[in-house]
Amino acid sequence: MSAALYEADTENSTSLEYLVLAAQAGDREAFGELATQFEPMIYAVAVRRLGNHSEAQELCQEVLVKAMQKIEQLKVPAAFAGWLRSITVRMAINRQVRRAPVLAAEPQTLDANCCEEATPLDAALEHERAQQVRGGLARLGSLDRDTLEAFYVRGESLIEMSAAFDAPIGTIKRRLHVARKRLARQLEAAAAE
Repeated sequence: MSAALYEADTENSTSLEYLVLAAQAGDREAFGELATQFEPMIYAVAVRRLGNHSEAQELCQEVLVKAMQKIEQLKVPAAFAGWLRSITVRMAINRQVRRAPVLAAEPQTLDANCCEEATPLDAALEHERAQQVRGGLARLGSLDRDTLEAFYVRGESLIEMSAAFDAPIGTIKRRLHVARKRLARQLEAAAAE
């Protein structure tokens, strides 16, 4: 290190130590100069830890207030920068731990999570639809009706239905498809009446 650089470095550390000692003695102007000098460093650490500009600015202010309150605890004035950095890191970690997780607020997410109570009208319409389906089922042939009831009402699997009807699974699938189409036609005819 050249003599000029050594003198400049010694002068900077001496002025830093002088400002810290003055701030420890209660000199608010000295602390203000320290705050002005180290605020960019505090902000850089905070924004790196928090990833949010406005939270980093808030934390910056909180760190400076905490440092002003605790500056008399600093034993080595030359270690002010490291001491300030450690306060910033600790407070950033505390803020991260305490902050609530950010949830997605997309309209689809909100719609999916909103709980709506069923209205009496909804209940009446649902009851009417159920009656229409029962009526449509009654007008179907017994094989179609039995196939649909086994699958949709009793919740039987295709394998269980295959055993019960003594028919291959492919046949059961075809019967379900045909029975659904016939039921749909029955419901359309009932709605047209």
